[in-house]
Amino acid sequence: MSLKREDDGSVWMHEHLHTGFSTTYRLEETLFDSNTPHQRLVVGRTEAFGNVVWLDGVTQVTERDEFCYHEMLAHVPILAHGMAKSVLVIGGGDGGMAEEVLKHKSVEKLVMVEIDAGVIDFAREHLSSINKGCFDDQRFELVIADGKDFAATSENRFDVIIVDSTDPVGPGEVLFTRSFYSDCKRMLNDGGVLVTQNGVPWFQSDELHNTMFNFANLFADAGCYLTVVPTYAGGFMALGWGTDNSNLRAVDEATLQARFEAVDLNCRYYNPAVHKAAFALPGFIADIVDKATQQADETG
Repeated sequence: MSLKREDDGSVWMHEHLHTGFSTTYRLEETLFDSNTPHQRLVVGRTEAFGNVVWLDGVTQVTERDEFCYHEMLAHVPILAHGMAKSVLVIGGGDGGMAEEVLKHKSVEKLVMVEIDAGVIDFAREHLSSINKGCFDDQRFELVIADGKDFAATSENRFDVIIVDSTDPVGPGEVLFTRSFYSDCKRMLNDGGVLVTQNGVPWFQSDELHNTMFNFANLFADAGCYLTVVPTYAGGFMALGWGTDNSNLRAVDEATLQARFEAVDLNCRYYNPAVHKAAFALPGFIADIVDKATQQADETG
């Protein structure tokens, strides 16, 4: 992450996540800049996206497009399941994922595991427009711990597990391993589903390939579905999908619509038609998934 002041006095923040490519924001004001025990946390007010959060120089969430990510990672597995009472979110310290999950009144308990307590404190103060006070919901339980350690030792069981992680570098790297995914599967109730963020395949094909390879070795139904988040440059974002209940992916649109209306969700991205369409993959993404699945079959 680098800042540059132009001749007209404007300040531009340059993010260099992908080799040979950068994303640039016009920065109106830096609201927060601090090193936590785990990472550098910056929030700035931008002209195009409102408040933007960067961790170690990489965009994590923005006020104006967070719904594209949070709605799809939360509502697709919960509405596909249809009877989810217990949900685990690993990561998600901004609170946006928890806020979407807790819209489902059927959810009796949400456990969120976040490695960095500083992110939670920061989110309460600076990201209330995203988390909308979800941390104070009686169904919400916060655990400050490494997600991998929690998954390896927890005796709790969940209907839906959502891995809302950073990219596989730094603290997030361990959340993309075979052992972590295996522990997540152990924590699932019968018929449960695991979903994960898996980056932008155009730039991060290895990230998706590795997850799909591991999922194919662990789950009867392994694949991914898609969303588009404007600030995650590179087009489609892949969301991993793993379950032993193949019926979940096959839930028809009419059933999803009935569940959607029963919850009375007010969504700006998700709807049942988009839910079904999200599993239709463009050829270049399907090739990544198919290659990983084939390699998993060959290696047993």
